[in-house]
Order: sequence, then structure tokens, then C-alpha cells
Amino acid sequence: MNKLNIVILAAGKGTRMHSDKPKVLHAIAGKPLLGHVIQCANQLAPEKIVVVYGFGGQAVPQAFSGQALHWAEQAQQLGTGHAVMQAVAHLEDDGVSLILLGDVPLIEAATCQRVLQQAASSLVLLTVEKPDPTGYGRIVRDHAGAVVAIVEHKDASAAQREIREVNSGIMALPNRWLKQWLSSLSNQNSQGEYYLTDIVAMAVSDGVPVHAEITEDEWQVAGVNSKLDLAAVERVYQLRAAHKLLQAGVTLADPARIDLRGTLETGRDVEIDVGCVFEGQVKLGDGVKVGAYSMLRDTAIGAGTQIAPYTHMDQAKVAEDCRIGPYARLRPGTELSRDAHVGNFVELKNAQVDEGSKINHLSYVGDASIGKQVNIGAGTITCNYDGANKFRTVIEDNVFVGSDTQLVAPVTVKTGATIAAGSTITQEAPAGQLTMSRVRQFTISGWQRPQKIKK
Repeated sequence: MNKLNIVILAAGKGTRMHSDKPKVLHAIAGKPLLGHVIQCANQLAPEKIVVVYGFGGQAVPQAFSGQALHWAEQAQQLGTGHAVMQAVAHLEDDGVSLILLGDVPLIEAATCQRVLQQAASSLVLLTVEKPDPTGYGRIVRDHAGAVVAIVEHKDASAAQREIREVNSGIMALPNRWLKQWLSSLSNQNSQGEYYLTDIVAMAVSDGVPVHAEITEDEWQVAGVNSKLDLAAVERVYQLRAAHKLLQAGVTLADPARIDLRGTLETGRDVEIDVGCVFEGQVKLGDGVKVGAYSMLRDTAIGAGTQIAPYTHMDQAKVAEDCRIGPYARLRPGTELSRDAHVGNFVELKNAQVDEGSKINHLSYVGDASIGKQVNIGAGTITCNYDGANKFRTVIEDNVFVGSDTQLVAPVTVKTGATIAAGSTITQEAPAGQLTMSRVRQFTISGWQRPQKIKK
């Protein structure tokens, strides 16, 4: 194939979105619409990708800074033909261009490949048949079935408006013809715009073959023009992602109630309850169970681990056979070794918990190293922050920490130590000893509770 150039049209404002944000930066599955199209484009291994931007100024290029993209600004939105004109300087004379749309996020690389198969010597259109084609450009064919033109809805005759095959806006053709036809475009139409679709009639006039690749998957070419469209495409994306998980052997309590906003790698016999959200790169080992309404981001879970409902995990590493939740929060830097238990209303941050240790109730453990077979009682806090700096707590193997204990970092609790409930520990607790810090209990005789003052 000739050098492949991909042009992505992403300059529109999206008035019906009722937003100051450029339309292509609104998200599907946690990724901007344009990001999905760029991902598809990259799968085709093009020579270059040119993105035409406009509304929002530099917001769109800035959102994709660092990626291997070429940018062309369309300062005035004068139609799709005018948009492609802005990209011409980047297109190679001996190349083939595939034109994609930045607000059509479900397009797949395999579909694009079918469009490109004949694009080295013809103009290829991706079309779809719609039950209600209102608003779309109609594919006009002659008596032999050959494509002869695309007529925009506003310019179509009554007979042409009965046509159900419509233009998706996606097409491919050699650059030498694209450049020639773009230079001949006119804006003499009801909108006063330069229609890219007018090149179809030019191709017919020049004797260049025009092929229409019809897709039966209407959602692949569905554009997002409103928040209603955005929500509909989101649900389609998520349901398709759920079906892939089911086909891979994952058990989903309800395929309609899962949100995948990244990649999810799963082992065998994984079970996911309703309402779970997965962001970034998540890996679930064999036999993992994820309870309802849990959220996992950039996290790896070892085989056999059970996650109870309403657990939040962000950039955590969890080994095999752990028990987590419900209502637990594992923040970045948390690492659990095999058979660790983290219970309800426990928050961990930058903490390493070794094999067999348990933090089962109502505790905050931050900037800490926890050894093997440690038991941390309810209400324990590692006081890691002095208002300016963070310090670390070290709890060695076989330690028992009683309930309602404050460990004021930097501090170490040595192997086998026991901390009495209600203690505030500010110095090293020696190995194998009981350490406590309490005020002697006393009673104030005759004290009475305050009473409300009557007004």
C-alpha cells in the first residue's frame, strides 16, 4: 500500500453539547472522543496522523501533547472540505489518505482496513443504511448501482431524501486526487460551505472509480453531537466491553452495570458484581471476586483475593488470597502480601503489609511498613504528618497493636511487641514487651453535664 496518511477532523464546537469544552474532549469510557479515534488510527500504523482542530484554540493539541501527531488549525469552520484543506500541507503526494472524524469514537481498525483495501486506485466511502436518514448526506447511485454523488440533506430533492444509504463521513483515496479535487471545491450551496462530499461527483466526472463499503454496525459510525448522544455511545461501548469479558470467561452479575475506563486483564473464574468501575490498567488474577460498587484504578490483584463491596483501590498491589473491605480504601503505594486482611473503613496509603497481617477495622495506616502476622486493632492511626513533613512507621513481625492506638512517626515497634489499647506511642517499643501510654483513670465527684439555657 502507498504511504498511509490519516486525517482526523476535530475542529467543531459542538453547539448542542452546551459546553465550553471542545466537543472532541468530552469523554467516553474515561477517554476523550478524539483519543478513541487516535487509538484506532495508530492501530493502522500510518506514516503520519494529521488532526485538524479549531474550536477551543490550543486546548485540543495540549490534551494530546507528547503524541506523534501533526496539527492543522481550522480557524474558521467553513465545512468539511475546508477542514481537509488545512491538512493538505502535511499530506504526501504519493500517499493515500484515510479521513476519520474526531467525534465518531467507536470506529474500529478492521473496518478502516476494509475501506483502505481499494483506496490505492479509487475513492472509497464508508456508508451505512439508516431507518431514519434525516440530516445525513444521501448516497446517490445510478441504475447500475454505481455511486455517482453524495447529496447533503438540505440540498436533496424529495426523491433523494427517500434514500436510506447515507454517508458516514469516513473515506479514503489517493492524495494526488484529493489535492486536485480540494482545489476545485466551491461553496455555492445552501450552507455556503465547502463540502468534502462534492469530490464524489468530481471523481465520477474524472472517471475515477467510487466504491461504497457498507457497514452493518451503525454504532461504529455514530457521531456524538449532544450529551444524549454521548450517553448512548457510552452505554454501547460499555456493553460491548462487558460482552468481551463474558466471552473471556468472566462472570458479570449484570453486563449492563459495569464501567471499564481503561484495560482489564482477567484470569480464570473471575467474578464481578454490579456497579464496579475499572480505570487505567487493572489486572485480576484467577478466582478473584470483586464486590458491588467497588472502584479499582491501576491496580493488580493476586489470585484468590476477595474484595468486598464499596472498596476503592488506586495504584495498589495485592498478592494472593487477601481479604479486603467492605468500605476499604487502598491509596497509591499500598502493597499487600499474601493472606493480608484489610477490613471495613480502613485506609492505607504508601503502606506495605506483609504476609498474614490484619488491619480489620476503622484504621488509618499511612507511610508504614507492616511485618508478618501483625494484628492492628480498631481505631489505630499512624500519625505520619507533622504539618510540614511525612515520617514513616515500622511495625515488625508478630506485633499486636491494641485498639485506639496512635503511633507518632518516626517510630518503630519491634518484633513481638504488644501495644496496649488507648496508647500514644512516640518512642521505640521494645521487642517482646508490653508497652502502654495512658493517663490514670480518675473521677471528678459532683460534676454535672451542662444544661441548655432557656431563652
